[in-house]
Amino acid sequence: MKKPLFQISAPGRICLFGEHSDYLGLPVITMAMNLSLTISVFPRKDRLFKIKMPDLKQTDEFNPSRLLTYSNPRDYLRGAVNVLKRKGYRFSKGYDFMIRSSIPINAGASSSSALVIAWLRTLLELNQTETAFNPLEIARLGFETEVLEFKEAGGRMDHFAISMGGLIYHENRNPNSKNYPIEIIFFQGPLRGLVLGDSLEPKKDTVGHLKQNKAAVLEGLKQFQSKIRDFQIQKTALSEIRKKINIRGAALQKAFATLKNRDICQNAKREFIFQHKGWEKRIGALLNAHHLILKNELEISTPKIESMIRVAKKAGALGCKINGSGLGGTMIAFAPGREKEVEKALRRIGAKAYILKQSQGVQKR
Repeated sequence: MKKPLFQISAPGRICLFGEHSDYLGLPVITMAMNLSLTISVFPRKDRLFKIKMPDLKQTDEFNPSRLLTYSNPRDYLRGAVNVLKRKGYRFSKGYDFMIRSSIPINAGASSSSALVIAWLRTLLELNQTETAFNPLEIARLGFETEVLEFKEAGGRMDHFAISMGGLIYHENRNPNSKNYPIEIIFFQGPLRGLVLGDSLEPKKDTVGHLKQNKAAVLEGLKQFQSKIRDFQIQKTALSEIRKKINIRGAALQKAFATLKNRDICQNAKREFIFQHKGWEKRIGALLNAHHLILKNELEISTPKIESMIRVAKKAGALGCKINGSGLGGTMIAFAPGREKEVEKALRRIGAKAYILKQSQGVQKR
């Protein structure tokens, strides 16, 4: 087989804390995992880009010397070319690209964002630009390509998790701006004990459900702002909200649930930083609390996910939660020292299971 000019690899990600919050500018804790997507690059003699994606049984072909029309509503490969061309990048040579992935597809493990980040890094490498070595800029371009270019409802979590790698806390305020303040903390690690369970249920209309949840949360926050002087989504205490507002109705309940998840994420941040005696059990308890909110108040779990969580806990997991936008897809179990038992238990009920390792971000091989 012909040797590639180079390869770019990008990891999938799991969201430990802050699920369904980052599109509001609230913090999240994520981990890049050792399931990854790889793009192999081969030179051509013409100016065409020819792309093969055998895992999806898809191909594409286009001339990148001009702005491209989109062939589907989430045409991220062409979208990234257009985003970069508007910024002055040029593509004068042709290449073949082979894209392979071990990340579960349409399962909440961020396979689409891994594709976007890996593809952007590939295009930047072809331009021989220093931006190819700037993970913050690649993450920003990933958000612009996947969310802004296609007017989707998501936030920046996936792009930072995949581009930066590791186990990180990241807070991205002003979520509607291309340029924004950001805080990133890399926790000491690597974090062990995590198992990813794939229900093999494709996610059901998560884009539409995400938009509905986001609209309800924004409406609830608007009501908080109208009734609480100096309300701040990042800081206002739950106790202050309870004093001044009767939390009734879907919008208020979903907004309040989101702020409960905000506080759970901040508690987890302290546990990961200090790692005092018993911190793993406390992380497990926080994962369970986070999942209950996602299940009962944001309503993104499924019966299959719930059965997977039950068997994982019975096999020794300290805590579990659904992973990603929900309504199918994957869950994660935190089971230090019991990873193999949890993996076997999940497989016995018809799920796929992977013992995870912490991974680096997008990189060139």
